[in-house]
Amino acid sequence: MSEHLTRWRERVRRNTLLNNAWRVAVFTVGTAVLLAGVAMLVLPGPGWAAIFVGFAILATEFAWARVALLWAKDTATKAKDKALDPETRRRNQLIAIGGGVVIAAGVIIYLERYGLNLPWTAR
Repeated sequence: MSEHLTRWRERVRRNTLLNNAWRVAVFTVGTAVLLAGVAMLVLPGPGWAAIFVGFAILATEFAWARVALLWAKDTATKAKDKALDPETRRRNQLIAIGGGVVIAAGVIIYLERYGLNLPWTAR
């Protein structure tokens, strides 16, 4: 199947009009997926996954997108390696535990001082 698609793409590349139409279509779809991913960073949805898929679509035809996709993959690999580093994990766990203790202490102090006065309970 892959060989068939490769031959088809080569045939399209030889025809200038079809090649330009194909590149415009790839650019349109890739950009739409990329922009949807950017929107999903603040809206519900898999934002980063859509951004990577958009760059992958664009990378099939454009060298700049291929470079951006390789940079993103390298950056993600470095972030994963750093997150899995035992020293970094230990530090992050201590920060999370400390933050949890501070929040719990704040809740206890608030409840001790003001009590649990829910707005829907009658007095």
